[in-house]
Amino acid sequence: MFAVLLGGFVGSLMGGPFGFILGALAGWFLSAYLRKQAGAGLAKIQSGFLDSMFAVMGALCKADGVVSQNEVQAAETVFAQLRLSGQQREQAIAAFNRGKASGFDLDAELLRFRQLSRGHPAILRMFLQVQISAVAADGQVHPAEHKMLLHIARGLGLPESQVAQLEAMLRGGGQGAAGGRSAGQQLADAYQVLGVAASISDADLKRTYRKLMNENHPDKLASQGLPDSMREMAERKTRDIASAYDLIREDRRRQGTNSV
Repeated sequence: MFAVLLGGFVGSLMGGPFGFILGALAGWFLSAYLRKQAGAGLAKIQSGFLDSMFAVMGALCKADGVVSQNEVQAAETVFAQLRLSGQQREQAIAAFNRGKASGFDLDAELLRFRQLSRGHPAILRMFLQVQISAVAADGQVHPAEHKMLLHIARGLGLPESQVAQLEAMLRGGGQGAAGGRSAGQQLADAYQVLGVAASISDADLKRTYRKLMNENHPDKLASQGLPDSMREMAERKTRDIASAYDLIREDRRRQGTNSV
């Protein structure tokens, strides 16, 4: 609408009422073209996300020298969670096999995806989270796998601390959640999920929580290129962030230190 009005205004300056009509039409066509281009760009990001995600997953699962049955099953679980069509599933398998093949250029793949995603931090963190979930499928993270996770974080332009933060999220609400973890361990993980120190003030804690919820909102991630099939995963992440925040607030309330 803005482009139509702007075109009409410019046209009226040049040709009166008739110029307004021509300018408005030109503005409408320009607006439609830009929407089409934006949609095509978003589709390209979504397709590239899935292709790079499974290629990097294949390389990561082979980091300890062998792709275990649990890791293969983890990839299959992701296929199912994303409700991939037959063709999409074949493409995902091909990408996974490409990643675990000798000669795979991990750095080039990470750079390509980083450029494709336009460096959106939340999209890059979601990409890293999927990798961590896959590699932790067998209940442990091999030292070689952990080293590669740090490498992947750096390749995406993310701080290495993101690996520990996402691992804490996995322990708190996903595959890695284990019975018998003490209240202290759960609380420590909650602080790590939010990426803050236990000494943070209530006001700063609340600001950090709101910022994380805003950055990771599924609708916002979708507008940045997250595939629609990954919406459920994004929603689960916001629930994990909210759960961590609630756990910290409840602990502070019990201790009488919560002032928010």
